[in-house]
Amino acid sequence: MSDFVYPPVIALAKTLFRVLDLRITIDGAEHIPRQGGAVLASNHISYLDFIFAGLGANPAKRKVRFMAKQEIFADRIAGPLMRGMHHIPVDRDNGLASYKAALAALKGGEVVGVFPEATISQSFTVKEIKSGAARMAASTDTPLIPMALWGTQRLWTKGRKRELTKRHVPISILIGEPFQPTRRDKQDVVAAELHSRMSALLDRAQQEYPDKPAGPDDEWWVPAHLGGSAPTPESLAGSEDEID
Repeated sequence: MSDFVYPPVIALAKTLFRVLDLRITIDGAEHIPRQGGAVLASNHISYLDFIFAGLGANPAKRKVRFMAKQEIFADRIAGPLMRGMHHIPVDRDNGLASYKAALAALKGGEVVGVFPEATISQSFTVKEIKSGAARMAASTDTPLIPMALWGTQRLWTKGRKRELTKRHVPISILIGEPFQPTRRDKQDVVAAELHSRMSALLDRAQQEYPDKPAGPDDEWWVPAHLGGSAPTPESLAGSEDEID
């Protein structure tokens, strides 16, 4: 697959990261295969997650093809970039076409990026996840790789003002060991296993995170169970159904 757009986009992103002095840590990059298909499943806490999740595969010299909502591809600026990077549009009215496109990419040896929660988690915990990532991995006999991001919500998340020029923010990217679902596995069991692995990675990222809130007004980006003022999962039940 030709990539004329992806490399300069990566180079530009890295330049911006250096200018902003973002303190990016990648742990577990050895779990990304150097070749062959794989499904990369990450938590979702920011509108910028696809950038940092993709960065996590960079040490393995892999480019991730993300599944993203169709509306982004319709944007006059983002659309050409998304298509140029061979990301996969997700049309909520024609999900089967998106699924087939992802399967074709996996069979072609690509790494496909998925946010199995489907929406941004405003509680900054791992929400209930969809079964699509597991089904894709099982159908193509490719590994399923859990990932956790932390710190990205401080730059731009749902319900908060964008702070894209915020400097010195630590960003943690943790990649877990891959596992291999099969067609014989029950989807709910595999989804539970993926949820467990993503949650464990996220817990570690939160516990090891080098920054603390600057004061009460800055506690919004910390989950309630760690003493922050982010809403609890229970308080958000039923209100996060819209795809972000």
